[in-house]
Amino acid sequence: MEDQNKNLILALVLSTLVIIVWTFLFPPEVQAPATLEATEQQQDATVPVVDPVTGGIAAPADPAVEPAVADAPRIPVETPELSGTISLLGGRIDDLKLTQYRETIADSSPTVTLLSPTGTPDAYFASFGWAAADGISADSVPGPDTLWTLEDGETLTPDTPVTLAWDNGAGQIFRNRISVDDKFMFSVEQSVENTAADPVSMRPYGLLRQEGMPSDLQNFFILHEGLVRMTDGTLEEVKYKNMVDFEVDDREGTNAERQDVTSAGWIGYTDHYWMTTLIPNQTAPFRSVAKYFPARDIFQVEAVLDAETVAPGASASVTTQLFAGAKEWEAIRDYQQAGVTGFIDSIDWGWFFFLTKPIFWVLHHLNLLIGNMGWSIIALTFFLKLLVLPLAYKSYVSMARMKELQPEMEKLKERAGDDKAALQSGMMKLYKDNKVNPAAGCLPILIQIPIFFSLYKVIFVTLELRHAPWFGWIRDLSAPDPSSILNLFGLLPWATPEPGSIFFILSLGVLPILLGISMWLQQKLNPAPTDPTQQMIFAWMPWVFMFMLGSFASGLVLYWITNNTITFMQQYIIMRSHGSRPDVFGNIRSTFRRKKTTPTAANVSKPPKSK
Repeated sequence: MEDQNKNLILALVLSTLVIIVWTFLFPPEVQAPATLEATEQQQDATVPVVDPVTGGIAAPADPAVEPAVADAPRIPVETPELSGTISLLGGRIDDLKLTQYRETIADSSPTVTLLSPTGTPDAYFASFGWAAADGISADSVPGPDTLWTLEDGETLTPDTPVTLAWDNGAGQIFRNRISVDDKFMFSVEQSVENTAADPVSMRPYGLLRQEGMPSDLQNFFILHEGLVRMTDGTLEEVKYKNMVDFEVDDREGTNAERQDVTSAGWIGYTDHYWMTTLIPNQTAPFRSVAKYFPARDIFQVEAVLDAETVAPGASASVTTQLFAGAKEWEAIRDYQQAGVTGFIDSIDWGWFFFLTKPIFWVLHHLNLLIGNMGWSIIALTFFLKLLVLPLAYKSYVSMARMKELQPEMEKLKERAGDDKAALQSGMMKLYKDNKVNPAAGCLPILIQIPIFFSLYKVIFVTLELRHAPWFGWIRDLSAPDPSSILNLFGLLPWATPEPGSIFFILSLGVLPILLGISMWLQQKLNPAPTDPTQQMIFAWMPWVFMFMLGSFASGLVLYWITNNTITFMQQYIIMRSHGSRPDVFGNIRSTFRRKKTTPTAANVSKPPKSK
């Protein structure tokens, strides 16, 4: 029993250390605010308007152009998932809301804003144009600040595309035909008609521009926020703070990184639940460009296609897709099946992707069947426990057999005395003769560590858990239990610490308390160890976990409670099948029973002397 307890303690301590590192050693990074002097320098600085490497893509314009954005005509966008407008200035898709998602679970909460025009907080937009190559000047191609005209259509819907046109007055007429599906994918067909006497050559491109680092960044190490791109089958993720450190290109005043994609790829920005991505033709080469303009604090990504040479009287066209929306697993999977290479990997599956992907797949289909994500997590827990049952069964049987060997172990200790070498040799022979693995008792707990982290990643990252209710007061399984023992779970009329506060760890909800109780009951399958140190560790472990996991997502705590309950039943049944009837209630009573003091020479009364 002593070795069994040591193994269990080792596993519990290991689990605790991992969770402590997970929770406390990687705090969110706080961005230092810019000084007033730095801000003024940025506002006064100028940036080049030509990128000599990619062929003349316009850099961010001077702030004086910003009033023109508000004055430019706009085209409404109406789909089942999106609403907003497109500005004729630059043909910018710069006003987009996700109609099916709200910022909070409150009914009055505003819908999520994905793209915003220049001049508004967190300005962020997409634009499509051409970069001059040969036979045409940089001011004769359309860019982000070109004022287009509406040639065809009135409102962009899944059934009604719109066409923008621009005549440069030098013999070339440009058009952007924009269409959208019923989810989140835009298609932009860029065409140019050459009516001049000489051929012209130019490069079509699409760009995404963010003015400043997003204000709602979570900066949590488990979550990727920033640049995400696929290059010939290789996924790359670069955080915003690392884009600032790209190699400096003095020719255009940027920090930039460029990659040539030979066949298939895409580039864009992602945050916790939303994403914008430029997707060129998946069979054609293009240049993937990521830039940071330090003078204006602007992040920009570009998909620059090969140059198109247009003969007199001829025309050319290319089509680039733009994903702008929610990272719904089904939608992204469908786009991948439609030809977007590796698009499902735009969801941040993490290091344990080989576990997180199948775990989410099972959870998603369980939710389709059950219709409630909370009950689906419980069903998933049963499924995972069933999957590892053969290994867990061997571990529990080994623990039970070690308990059966306890009498022989005590005899061996008496014979060995202080000879530790003889004791170890005898123990190994005893284990070998009875085919018992003393380390097997750790396996059920150690198996849970990668599953725990993978499920944590799934619950934290995937959109399907966001604002997903279970029942009663649990209205968001991706957030901590909102109930609190500090106000008697809502019976007392005062507020409790907000999630994220250092005092929130004291604000235990119903689920964290149930978690602690379930761990405590699991311990009571066996009597408390005789060693005082082991007793103390076992006594405190459930309540330490209760406080540590109390601020985790409700869905994860629900999984842990269910897992503990199933483990309790498995161990009880296996112990009964091996002739050991666990005295759970007796072990609980012994916990609260007052311990007897050991008689000593100081407190033992001496018998009276006989006369």
